[in-house]
Amino acid sequence: MAASELYTKYARVWIPDVEEVWKSAELTKDYKHGDSLLHLQLEDGKTFEHKLDPKTNNLPHLRNPDILVGENDLTALSYLHEPAVLHNLKVRFIDSKLIYTYCGIVLVAINPYENLPIYGTDIINAYSGQNMGDMDPHIFAVAEEAYKQMARDERNQSIIVSGESGAGKTVSAKYTMRYFATVSGSASEANVEEKVLASNPIMERTGFHPIGRAGTLLPPHCVHPGGELDVSSPGPSQNGACMHAIGNAKTTRNDNSSRFGKYIEIGFDKKYHIIGANMRTYLLEKSRVVFQADDERNYHIFYQLCASSHLPEYKDLKLGKANDFRFTTQGRNPVIDGVDDAKELVTTRQAFSLLGINESYQMGIFKVLASILHLGNVEVKDRDADSSRIEPGNKNLTVFCDLMGVTYQDMSHWLCHKKLKTATETYIKPIPKLQAINSRDALAKHIYAKLFNWIVDHVNKALQSTVKQNSFIGVLDIYGFETFDINSFEQFCINYANEKLQQQFNMHVFKLEQEEYMKEQIPWTLIDFYDNQPCINLIEAKMGVLALLDEECKMPKGTDDTWAQKLYNTHLKTCALFEKPRMSNKAFIIQHFADKVEYQCEGFLEKNKDTVNEEQINVLKASKFDLLVELFQDEGTATSPTGPPPGGRVKLSVKPEPRTGLSSKEHKKTVGLQFRNSLQLLMDTLNATTPHYVRCIKPNDRKFPFTFDPKRAVQQLRACGVLETIRISAAGFPSRWTYQEFFSRYRVLMKQKDVQTDRKLTCRKVLEKLVEDQDKYQFGKTKIFFRAGQVAYLEKLRADKLRAACIRIQKTIRCWLERKKFLRMKKAAITIQRHIRGFQARCLAKFLRRTKAAIVIQKYQRMYVERERYKRLQVAALNIQCILRAYQARQLYQRLLRESKALIIQRWVRGWLARQWYKKCLEAIVYLQCCIRRMRAKRELKKLKIEARSVEHFKKLNIGMENKIMQLQRKIDEQNKENKAVSERLSTLESSYTAESEKLRTEVGRLRGVEEEARNNARQITSLLEELGHLRKELETTQSEKKLIEDQAKTYHSKMEQMVAELKDQNSLLKSEKDDLNRLIQEQSQQMKEKMEKALQEQTRQLENDLNEERTRYQNLLGEHLRLEERYDDLKEEMTLTLNVPKPGHRRTDSTHSSNESEYTYSSEFTECEEVSRGGEDVSKDSLDMSLFLKLQKRVTELEHDKQSLVKELDTREEQFQLARARDDEDYKKARGAELEYESLKRQELESENKKLKHDLNEMRQVMAGKAGAKPGPGGSSPYNVLLEQLNASNEELEVRKEEVLILRSQLVSQKEAVQHKETMTETLSFTEDVRKMNAGEVAQAYAGLKDTNRSPTPDYHELNEDGELWLAYEGLKETNRLLESQLQMQRRSHDSEMEAVRRELQSVKEENTRQQQLLTQNLQLPPEARIEASLQHEITRLTNENLDLLEQLEKQEKIIRKFKKQLKVFAKKMGEREVGQMESVSPGQIVDEPILAVNIPRREKDFQGMLEYKKEDEPKLVKNLILELKPRGVAVNFIPGLPAYIIFMCLRHADYLNDDQKVRSLLTSSINSIKKILKKRGDDFEMVSFWLSNTCRLLHCLKQYSGEESFMKYNTSRQNEHCLSNFDLAEYQQVLSDLAIQIYQQLIRCMESLLQPMIVSGMLEHETIQGVSGVKPTGLRKRTSSIADAIEGTYTLDSILRQLTSFHSTMCQHGIDPDIIKQVVKQQFYIIGAITLNNLLLRKDMCSWSKGMQIRYNVSQLEEWLRDKNLMNCGAKDMLEPLIQAAQLLQVKKKTDEDADAICSMCSALSSAQIVKVLNLYTPVNEFEERVTVTFIQTIQARLPERKQSPQLLMDTRVIYPITFPFNPSALVLDTIHIPSSLNLTFLSRV
Repeated sequence: MAASELYTKYARVWIPDVEEVWKSAELTKDYKHGDSLLHLQLEDGKTFEHKLDPKTNNLPHLRNPDILVGENDLTALSYLHEPAVLHNLKVRFIDSKLIYTYCGIVLVAINPYENLPIYGTDIINAYSGQNMGDMDPHIFAVAEEAYKQMARDERNQSIIVSGESGAGKTVSAKYTMRYFATVSGSASEANVEEKVLASNPIMERTGFHPIGRAGTLLPPHCVHPGGELDVSSPGPSQNGACMHAIGNAKTTRNDNSSRFGKYIEIGFDKKYHIIGANMRTYLLEKSRVVFQADDERNYHIFYQLCASSHLPEYKDLKLGKANDFRFTTQGRNPVIDGVDDAKELVTTRQAFSLLGINESYQMGIFKVLASILHLGNVEVKDRDADSSRIEPGNKNLTVFCDLMGVTYQDMSHWLCHKKLKTATETYIKPIPKLQAINSRDALAKHIYAKLFNWIVDHVNKALQSTVKQNSFIGVLDIYGFETFDINSFEQFCINYANEKLQQQFNMHVFKLEQEEYMKEQIPWTLIDFYDNQPCINLIEAKMGVLALLDEECKMPKGTDDTWAQKLYNTHLKTCALFEKPRMSNKAFIIQHFADKVEYQCEGFLEKNKDTVNEEQINVLKASKFDLLVELFQDEGTATSPTGPPPGGRVKLSVKPEPRTGLSSKEHKKTVGLQFRNSLQLLMDTLNATTPHYVRCIKPNDRKFPFTFDPKRAVQQLRACGVLETIRISAAGFPSRWTYQEFFSRYRVLMKQKDVQTDRKLTCRKVLEKLVEDQDKYQFGKTKIFFRAGQVAYLEKLRADKLRAACIRIQKTIRCWLERKKFLRMKKAAITIQRHIRGFQARCLAKFLRRTKAAIVIQKYQRMYVERERYKRLQVAALNIQCILRAYQARQLYQRLLRESKALIIQRWVRGWLARQWYKKCLEAIVYLQCCIRRMRAKRELKKLKIEARSVEHFKKLNIGMENKIMQLQRKIDEQNKENKAVSERLSTLESSYTAESEKLRTEVGRLRGVEEEARNNARQITSLLEELGHLRKELETTQSEKKLIEDQAKTYHSKMEQMVAELKDQNSLLKSEKDDLNRLIQEQSQQMKEKMEKALQEQTRQLENDLNEERTRYQNLLGEHLRLEERYDDLKEEMTLTLNVPKPGHRRTDSTHSSNESEYTYSSEFTECEEVSRGGEDVSKDSLDMSLFLKLQKRVTELEHDKQSLVKELDTREEQFQLARARDDEDYKKARGAELEYESLKRQELESENKKLKHDLNEMRQVMAGKAGAKPGPGGSSPYNVLLEQLNASNEELEVRKEEVLILRSQLVSQKEAVQHKETMTETLSFTEDVRKMNAGEVAQAYAGLKDTNRSPTPDYHELNEDGELWLAYEGLKETNRLLESQLQMQRRSHDSEMEAVRRELQSVKEENTRQQQLLTQNLQLPPEARIEASLQHEITRLTNENLDLLEQLEKQEKIIRKFKKQLKVFAKKMGEREVGQMESVSPGQIVDEPILAVNIPRREKDFQGMLEYKKEDEPKLVKNLILELKPRGVAVNFIPGLPAYIIFMCLRHADYLNDDQKVRSLLTSSINSIKKILKKRGDDFEMVSFWLSNTCRLLHCLKQYSGEESFMKYNTSRQNEHCLSNFDLAEYQQVLSDLAIQIYQQLIRCMESLLQPMIVSGMLEHETIQGVSGVKPTGLRKRTSSIADAIEGTYTLDSILRQLTSFHSTMCQHGIDPDIIKQVVKQQFYIIGAITLNNLLLRKDMCSWSKGMQIRYNVSQLEEWLRDKNLMNCGAKDMLEPLIQAAQLLQVKKKTDEDADAICSMCSALSSAQIVKVLNLYTPVNEFEERVTVTFIQTIQARLPERKQSPQLLMDTRVIYPITFPFNPSALVLDTIHIPSSLNLTFLSRV
């Protein structure tokens, strides 16, 4: 089909427009070949004729169909041209509020200048792992693509971010780095990422508008939603000040413009975790240090220092306000609105500290910066024409020298002199004032550039890592194409760099296009694209601009003019891209890829040389200032044309290369050559990586939010290469469809006979029929390729077909409806006719009778009427004649009067016109004289200029005189102007005075006449007033008398009426009060009843919420504990592996041990860990797991809060207890005082005696040891050893006695506490009774203790009894007393220390509260934007400080742990030597697994039967066969559910029957640990996790069911109650098992989620469950992973989800999981399905359509049907889908009127306002019959949702796990009926 055939009536086209660039119009008439014009109608209704170019006859661009407008990818548009791209971007940006758009491989980002909640961690998680075309365009999608390709292809990546100043380049680069840090999953590298984000702003600055460099967007949190940044956002607003401050400045286009380019390489290790970074900078704008244009500023750091100059630490810098320095006032606008430079300096210093630059270095940097400002104020004066001087004692130079540590004489001398070297001699030559000023400015620029490079080097050192880099992702943030009114050397270099980048971009796009064609095996030809190599050759070729510039710099007398002439001579006639301006000989024009740019040659040579006086550098090198010497330590001997590298570091590697070996030739490279080399290195780096492109667009220059300026946008689109991408795509086959997509979309164009099973063959046949020109499409292996415009043609055919079908359907339906309507009307008409005709006949008869009567009446009535009318006419005629004659007389009089006055007016007007004509003639003559005189003056001036040129050399010699003459002439001209102005003003005043005086005279005469007339009238008025007053007095007298009589009568009457009315009112009032009281009583009772019910419901709801929150918190802690425990086990295994490696120091583990040990870990594990070498510990410490640290940090914070609350509660209860107890203890203390004093004295004596005995024992040991060493006995033994063995045995026996004494002591203390509130006599009696109840041994020990206290200090202990048992008891009692006292003292000290710590914490909290109040007060005084920014900065500062404090605490805890581990290792060895015998008696399971909790098991004296017996040594075998090696599938199918739990409990009952607490504890511990082990090993197996969740719950229920408690026994049978536990209370183990069940449930949910998550998006959103409802729109190069579910093998459908849910449900039912737990699992499943589906819907524009809403609602109905089939409708799962249901309804409802808005607000109660607005913005019609949502309607919705609670996150949290409860579910099975199958290999168990 020819392109011209598409230009038919109603076709829409784009025509050029001056204001809007492109304007849409519609054809009102078909276009025919040969027509010279088009008949168009604009959108506003205007019609006009568009003329075609007769030479080219090019038709205007066609507009895309409406359904293609707003596409995510511009390459998806059918017509690819500039207006289509511009319109698509505008619609997305303005209407849909979408700032990102794909253009093939390019991401176009438009700066919204507004906060957008699209950068939180939830968004990062949503984009992580997704293919680039699956989600809506986003900067995170580009970062994910780069990260994925790096990991998949093992190839380095680059992200090239470019755009104009203020377009948002830097913020885009920051978000990519934040994304990498988040998805890399590394913890120790979080600090590296924080430094990277801090280093960015060192050269740039924060604190501006939230988007772009006019402001960096930060989520409110920041922003991470929820206020946290995690490792992904350390807070650019906090750390972000350093390089922002030093490398950014305010320009006319941007308040925070980067004046340098940078390339950051983010390094990754083999696990793709961030390990470091490296930064390279390019072309710092040094000239800004000494010069700024109007409305611009110098670098931010100077203004920050000036704003903080009043602070004490900056007093030594001797700074003032920014207006005091020349280098900061040239722009005449030193203040940026909304920016506090003093606060910015604080954040700058924080960033310096984060990057390792200490306080001394920071102050050194500030000294250098302050000295630059002072140097700029140094004034140079003329000494004569060829020399200059600086006044002695110059204040600014003195300060400069003091700060820099140099001598005043040397610096002042070399600022005004230079050294010339010849072959034989050296001359010192003075320089004129202008050269001296240039030398001073060059020195300032050189110092600043050196400082900049030094900071960059230190940043790179801070970002370096010792770990080997495996790969990297480079982020290039570089200046965009620039063109200003005056373009100099900097703009030339910037545009040169953009030319190189554009060439690389074009080649990459061209390469990808051709690779796609080759992959699809379709024929292709070379695509002609714009190659900017000629422009690059013009710049960098052998005789190019840079080469000629370098050559001219080498010339002794080279100037900018001579260089310009060389350019003209070389390129003007040979290169078409080079032009010369018409009106200038000092400029040249280069045709760049984006636009023509005119460069001014002035200053090119000076900037390229970058000349600095060598002697000035030598003076600085001799400085006493260490930092200054460090800056210039690599300075070469010749600095004349060198200068510092413009981009700082230009090396490719991370490690710095030595510079000392550079030759002098390399030092003399010009700036242009250095920039060219560094640019080439950059291009080599980019070519060696896979590039990704981000093009930032600035929508308007006024920084208005969501305001789109088409002119500015088109300029940037042309400059950034987006349109070139479109042009390359349009030159080939831009539109691409898979065969399945094409078939689904254009199935309506096919006939039934054309449809075949082979989709490819079907599409081929249909296309051959629809499109005759086969060159318009190509068939690939998997796709069909179309030329530009073909998709629009196919869409037109499809729309025509659908429209014809709709018309036919409408015709048939309307015919049927009209036929039915006609039949009903016909029947009704017949009935109506019958009744009407009868009524008409009756009315006719009546009418005839009335007509006859009416005729008679009319005859008489007419006669009377006519007679009366005649009389009225006669009277009226007489009146009219009288009035008419009077009127004619008055009219005659008025006409005569007007003629008289008109003559007077004509006389005055003709006089005024004559005077006006005279004035105009006079002015014309004067003006003509002026013109003639001006012409003569111009001729004279021209002659003078010619004379001036002839004596040009004379003027050069007399510059000063000419200036003076010009000044005098200027003064004369000014005086003449003033004189002329004064004279004109005087004449004006005279004329006005004359006119005013004449006017006043006239007015005075008139006033005199009026005054005389007023006097006469006044005389008459006086007499009349006197007469009127007399009459009024008489009238008033009469009226008063009459009124008095009337008042008396009225008063009497009113009193009577008032009395009656008052009685009636009182009666009615009493009745109404009675009724009101009755009604009020009823209402109050009703209200109280309702209020109580509401309060009760609210309290119930609140308690339920609190309970759920507490459950959630507790279960989250359990999950965290499980993760820590698993982490500990993994680390233990890794440490064990490191022991087997020959060189453990060369191996690195991923993370280190957690500082918090699990409560279920054992001392044996500590022993194993301590056997790891010290080297392994150091290595593991280096790789600290930061994610573990953050979790522990959060846990520590929670524990601190709990501790504070518990301490407060403890203090309160202690005070209450002490107050209550103080009164009761007084009597008891009096009675026991003497006895206690006596006992304390005895105890002291015993302690002293004990110390003496110990001393004697030690001396005896020493003596014996000495003797044993001198004289060893025979056989290698000695008496000392024998004695020592006996002593050890005695010590062991003593320890046993000590334990018995402790028991006795505890019982005695308990007895004392029981009777402490009784009287003294009662206390004695009760104490005696308690002693009687004690057994004999206890009484003997107590008696011995009491008896010993009454003995003499030196009794004979051996006479007490034969074996000395009482003596041992006595010694044990003494030890116990001392031990208890020491423990008491320790507790007191610990309590005091804790109280002191609490006081300190309280004081710190008070201080923090005071500080926060001060900050809040300060913030409230700030404007809203600054208030938000300040609060964010303070919060981030606080969080960072807390993180640092916690990190220090963690390090201290690690040191303490290592110390304790070492001690534990020593103690373990000693215990192992002493307790070998005891360890042999313990079972293997007990050695491996110690008890989980120190559970106190009280004994009971009960006896029951029925159990399983096993030997202690068979316990590992039991655990292995029953837990570790059990296959759930066989057990679930063949045996009863929960069989392993029953078997374990039956074994537990036997241990309880034997009263063996060690066996009970060992069996439970081994079982729990084995379950944990198998779940850790096979935690991803849903069947395994479900199986053990069932058995754990069953074991928990058995412990409850057979515990013997009445609340549980009531559910048992009598036989089951016989099987209750007899000896042990295992209530605490019930809690342990409940915690384990919670952990298993959470593992089950995670396992289920991992299986469901890949299916949800494909099955719920992408798959077409209802075939043919939703058509597929064309997609661009960024195609979705699964456009049509049926077309892609392995794609999940809704049936897949239902099958998986059925599998989950059947598995849980087979395993016997409780029904309540199954309901909770299903509820969690449906929450995951709903949350993931809704999140993807909110992030995918292609899914927001009416047809997709129908698909979602159908899919939800299928899920509800599944719930009905499983009888799970009441489990709450349906409520979890309510947000998704409402979102689907929102896609389908009508969205036009206000009533629709009200309906939407009431319908979408489960959606937040942000989600509603997001869905409406994303709503996209799939067919042209659908209508878009207007911006006005969205604003209406927003206005109706202000009161709805806003969620901080746009997306739902998919990681939420609802708290689980385990209701008691008793078993009906009796234990003795359970059969143990032989397949379990449990033959060693025997039934009892």
